[in-house]
Amino acid sequence: MAKQATAKKVEVAPQEYEAPKKVQEPVKPKWEIRDRIYLLKGHFTPLTYTLKSKHSSRFPLLWFNKETNTQEEIRYATNQTSPLVNEQKGEATLGRITFDNGKLVVSKEKQNLQKLLSLYHPDLNIKYEEFNKVQEAQDDLEYIELEVKALISAQAMDIDQAEAIVRVESGSQVSKMTSREIKRDLMVFAKQNPALFIDLANDENVILRNFAIKAVEAGIIKLAQDQRTFTWATNNRKLITVPFDEHPYSAMAAFFKTDEGLDVYKSIEKKFS
Repeated sequence: MAKQATAKKVEVAPQEYEAPKKVQEPVKPKWEIRDRIYLLKGHFTPLTYTLKSKHSSRFPLLWFNKETNTQEEIRYATNQTSPLVNEQKGEATLGRITFDNGKLVVSKEKQNLQKLLSLYHPDLNIKYEEFNKVQEAQDDLEYIELEVKALISAQAMDIDQAEAIVRVESGSQVSKMTSREIKRDLMVFAKQNPALFIDLANDENVILRNFAIKAVEAGIIKLAQDQRTFTWATNNRKLITVPFDEHPYSAMAAFFKTDEGLDVYKSIEKKFS
């Protein structure tokens, strides 16, 4: 009788047990006990401004709780530790929230008011904002960098583009200005409103509009009194009819981008030279 084959034993290396890794939950920002400053947003700063401080059917004051998906009533009660009505106990002494000259300073002792303004009030970052030194410094740095960029661009800009941009601010009087006056006003504009300056510098329509205005001022083309038609000055042949509700020079700038308009542009350019 044949012998049965003996099964060979295979040694398996012992497996080390790895405990499941814990998922690190996001750390909630720590509430800092300090004095806080709140500022009204916008340029309008009345002598006094009273912010909503209690809920009513006419002027609701609610906070949306994302954990429970419910609206919760809030109010400023000087004798309570929480601005949430459902966490307040006993009789509540209501207080007023008043900004003086657009500013409200809340000491660290008034934690209930600070939390109402910084965490719960629906008008936060709409009607008012909390002053943040770090953010303020960041905003200042970004503005300065934008201002430098605008000034460098203005300094290197040719006179035709400079005239086009200054015309946006100064209107027809730019035609009477010298090159140095245009350059000066351009630099001032770039410093005072760098964001708008950069937008205009990148807008080719600004140059085309200025080209059309100069052509009208030079008597090469004419704009009808009703602002509806451009024609050649020499023979009154119609170039374009301005679409309804569109600025005539914007319409002319758009026309210059067409094949027919490009020929007109080149013809006008020759008359300038």
